[in-house]
Amino acid sequence: MLIKVTTDKTVSETAAALQAAVEANHFGVMQVHNLKESMMKKGVDFAHECLIFEVCQPKQAKKVLVENMSLSTALPCRISIYEEDGNTVLATLKPTVLLGMFKVPELADVA
Repeated sequence: MLIKVTTDKTVSETAAALQAAVEANHFGVMQVHNLKESMMKKGVDFAHECLIFEVCQPKQAKKVLVENMSLSTALPCRISIYEEDGNTVLATLKPTVLLGMFKVPELADVA
């Protein structure tokens, strides 16, 4: 259910590489949430670096939404970059699993 990759790059280096990969694959970054900063603004002490990228490919999103608008609850796709045990991790939920929850077999090729 979870796709998880570890790298020896820093969170910042990984974020830059992810940004480039997203664009190279004709996706767009809609938003980047800095979880550490957001929590600190709310008065919550949180020491871990964690960036959450919201990414979308509009043509694919349209295919999904035309079939079933309730799939909007799973959009945009999220990719997290965080520190864990001294390493940097990229993680995302597997799109095939997410779409499978909605039982729309016509969208198998989109995932």
